[in-house]
Amino acid sequence: MAATCNAGVPRACHAADMALSVVIVDDSAQFGDSARALLEREGLQVLAVAATPDDAVEQVRRRRPDVVLLDLHFGTVSGLDLARRLTADRESSPVVVLVSTASAEDVEPLLDGSPVRGFVSKIDLSAAAVTSIVGRAG
Repeated sequence: MAATCNAGVPRACHAADMALSVVIVDDSAQFGDSARALLEREGLQVLAVAATPDDAVEQVRRRRPDVVLLDLHFGTVSGLDLARRLTADRESSPVVVLVSTASAEDVEPLLDGSPVRGFVSKIDLSAAAVTSIVGRAG
């Protein structure tokens, strides 16, 4: 099993030494499956794909990922609202990265004052993009 960074250690882990662990939260099973395959192929460890808000909260609580990739338009729930729930426990909060088909110009203004670290469009999703966002000061 690959070594991972985890929520129990400081967020500053050496990406070259350990794969980031990820939970994908998206109500599209097709996107979840595709994102999992892509990110795993590129070296990240995908712990789970959650398709409902309650499953997302449970998976994050139980698996303690380094990163949560969270769909902005998550059914009837706002990804920003769910991000607040997922980061309520500041001691073990994962880095939250929003994903969407919307453009960065439309999404980035929404991030101010939110617990979200960054945004990547679904079409530009890659391990490098996620790693770059995680590496930014929070």
